[in-house]
Amino acid sequence: MSARILVLYYSTYGHIETMAYAIAKGIEATGATAVVKRVPETVPEEAAKANHFKLDQAAPIASPQELAEYDGIIVGTGTRFGRISSQMASFLDQTGGLWAKGALIGKVGGVFTSTGTQHAGQELTLMSLITNLMHYGMTVASFPFSFPGLAEINEITGGTPYGASTIAGPDGSRAVSKNELDGAEFYGKHVAEITKKLAS
Repeated sequence: MSARILVLYYSTYGHIETMAYAIAKGIEATGATAVVKRVPETVPEEAAKANHFKLDQAAPIASPQELAEYDGIIVGTGTRFGRISSQMASFLDQTGGLWAKGALIGKVGGVFTSTGTQHAGQELTLMSLITNLMHYGMTVASFPFSFPGLAEINEITGGTPYGASTIAGPDGSRAVSKNELDGAEFYGKHVAEITKKLAS
């Protein structure tokens, strides 16, 4: 059986959604199975529409209980003042039963994020997500510098040793760059290769 890896995300304006599918592409390039799902929106629909949230996302909604079904989980959410979004926090807060049973111990984890500007808390948000995964007992995969785009200094770009990332722009209008998409795909492949080794 091939390894099954969940790409679990929350995306307000679509940047994290785009990264999630790039990560899934990298996962599937290794022969592993990628499953892309999102956490529920908690903002009232009227307020979400008024603030131009991207509500037409194709990924199905995940349940906290299903996390135990996967060999690996890559979690992504946008940054909120240097911390994870309340939507993702609410979802993860519902996994106490999995933690109590040790259901996620030994599974491989990874993380990704998005910020509006270059210095808006990407690494802190990624480390916050990693803290959750470590409390579960998961094995966290870094984003290694073998991806050359991590050393890119000629353009504004996301990407950290702690996980993949993108920069959305202060008004959310900046598209995910090629370097960031390549990094997300690389990261998905990297996490999948580790997962396959540990699952074999």
